[in-house]
Amino acid sequence: MTKKQLVEQIRLKNSYLCVGLDTDLSKIPDFLKDEEDAIFSFNKSIIDATLPYCVSYKLNTAFYEAQGLKGWAAMEKTVNYIPDTHFKIADAKRGDIGNTSTQYAIAFLKNLPFDAITVAPYMGEDSVKPFLQFEGKWAIVLALTSNPGAADFELNQLNQPASPKLYEKVISSVSGWGTTDNLMFVVGATRADEFINLRKISPDHFFLVPGVGAQGGSLSKISKKAMNNEVGILVNVSRDIIFASSGKDFAEVAGAKAKSYADEMATFL
Repeated sequence: MTKKQLVEQIRLKNSYLCVGLDTDLSKIPDFLKDEEDAIFSFNKSIIDATLPYCVSYKLNTAFYEAQGLKGWAAMEKTVNYIPDTHFKIADAKRGDIGNTSTQYAIAFLKNLPFDAITVAPYMGEDSVKPFLQFEGKWAIVLALTSNPGAADFELNQLNQPASPKLYEKVISSVSGWGTTDNLMFVVGATRADEFINLRKISPDHFFLVPGVGAQGGSLSKISKKAMNNEVGILVNVSRDIIFASSGKDFAEVAGAKAKSYADEMATFL
C-alpha cells in the first residue's frame, strides 16, 4: 500500500485506528479453544467486527511463532483474510546483517502479503535497507517505545547534556535511508510529551503509535501533538479491543470498542 492510498483510507473512514492482533491463545474465549484453528477463528471474528472502523491491522508475530507450525499457518491465514483496503503490519521487530535481513524481508513482504514490518535499527543502515527494497512496502523502525526499558537507552543523551538523545539520533539518521513513502517510525503513546520535538525532527513521516488502551497512553494527547497535514499517525490498540470480552459476545464487544476509538478519532480530523 502506498502512502497516498493509506492517507485516502484514513480520510475515507475518518479513522487512523490500527487493531493489534496480539492473539494470546490463553486469553481467547474458552469456547473457541477446542476448534481446529482457534487462533484464526478468533482473528476472523475480530476482523469481521472491526473492519469498518480501522484502517490497519498489526499482527504481533511472537504470539503466532510461539505456537509453532500451527501458529505460523494461523498468521498466514489471518493476513490473507484481511482485505487489501487495510494496511497490514507484521510486528516482527527483525533486523540483522544485510543478507539475513534480506531473507526476513522476503519472508514477510514477498511471500506473505504484509504491507510493512517493524524493524530494530540497532545494527545500522545495512540491516534496515533490505526492508526498503520492495515497491509499496514499508519498514517501520523502532524509535521511542512505550515500555519502561526505553529509559535504559532510547531516552539517554549520547554524550554531553546538550547532545541529542539516542532516539533523536535514530530518527534523524534513519530518515535518510528511505523516504516518507516507505519508512515509518514506532513511537509509544506513553511518550506524548516527546511528540512536539519528534515532529521537528521528522515532520513528514508516519508514526505507528502503540500504547493506547491497556498501557495507558492518551489518544487525545497523541492526536493533538503528533498529527501532521496528512494525519501521519496510526494508533494501535490491541488488548483493549480484542480482549474486551471473553464471552460469546467477544466480537460484538470488540467491534463496539473499535467504533468508540474511531468515533473519538473523527473529532480530531
